[in-house]
Amino acid sequence: MVITLKIIFWLCLALVIYTYVGYGAVLYIILKIKNIFFRRETPPILPLDPQLLPDVTLMICAYNEADVIEEKMQNIRALNYPQDKLCVMWVTDGSSDNSNEMLQAYPEVKLVYSPERKGKAAAMQHGLQENKAEYVIFTDANTMLNADAIREIVRQFMKKNVSCVSGEKRVAARHAGQATAEGEGVYWKYESMLKRWDSELYSAMGAAGELFAVRMSHYRPAPSNALLDDFMMSMLILMDGHRIAYTNEAYATEYGSASTAEESKRKRRIAAGGLQSIWWLRNLMNPFAYPKVAFQYVSHRVLRWSITPLALFALFPLNILLLFTDGSLIYELLFLVQLFFYLSALTGHILKVSGRRNKLLYIPCYFLFMNLNVFLGIGYLMSHKDSGTWEKARRG
Repeated sequence: MVITLKIIFWLCLALVIYTYVGYGAVLYIILKIKNIFFRRETPPILPLDPQLLPDVTLMICAYNEADVIEEKMQNIRALNYPQDKLCVMWVTDGSSDNSNEMLQAYPEVKLVYSPERKGKAAAMQHGLQENKAEYVIFTDANTMLNADAIREIVRQFMKKNVSCVSGEKRVAARHAGQATAEGEGVYWKYESMLKRWDSELYSAMGAAGELFAVRMSHYRPAPSNALLDDFMMSMLILMDGHRIAYTNEAYATEYGSASTAEESKRKRRIAAGGLQSIWWLRNLMNPFAYPKVAFQYVSHRVLRWSITPLALFALFPLNILLLFTDGSLIYELLFLVQLFFYLSALTGHILKVSGRRNKLLYIPCYFLFMNLNVFLGIGYLMSHKDSGTWEKARRG
């Protein structure tokens, strides 16, 4: 019995360490070795003549986004890309506010409207039926792009076998001490580093809807009930043998969620969509069928969305059992480490609720919050498995 407990405990600990720290370390080492023995890919250069740049569609799928349309359009007009090469398409999915009326005031906008709300995946399909460009860039209404974002994405498409490009997501706090935004921002900085390393090794493992692009000749639609339509769309391209490039020189900035409750809405949907995607993309876990992808996909995505959160929360009760059945010093030390971690997270939560700022304690607090929502995502998936719609999280 004690031996079995020890085996389970150490397996859980190894799994947690590998998923959140070890995989990044392995990627770092592999890339160092790769750069010693293999030449780096030569960065492509855009043509100097603007008329040689390709036509691009910038698509924004929106539901009741009247509050941000003016700011978004100012941001789009500031983009450094020839206007005659850029089609700005808004797809309003069942919007009941005055979004359509506001958008009609912008002559450069191509408006595609659906009176029935069917979800973002369906809205994308509707918009793509009206698209004529080979390259389509998707972005959210409430995210602002850097001026050279489109040029950088087009440049990435010039790389060998790249048919999808993922930009970087950046999270801004509306004001100092906004804990949810700052916790989310720390997480995304680490996540962005892993995506960049994934891309350098072979391919990024999926794209986020804040900013990504596809080559239409290699595009496959995501299922209409996909909760993570952007991720599924990009991974289907990867499944067909093409690469997903990642660049931090094209980025989308958005404010963090207005509160923990609002962020939980988003995390539950992502967790549910992750579980949904694991099932749909289960063939990618086969190293014989996908030798270049399986290791990265399982390490970066599958473990986080499935068994690692279970292992994380099993560690503490297993540790307590081992204190009473084994009593070795190592288990006492590990128990104290875990106790300190959970108390730090609790303290961070209490400070956040009271409006006080401690950025260091936001990290364990947000980490536990993120993993708890994986379990809440199971219930979310059960209630949304036939629908691609969701309640959007209110931003700060």
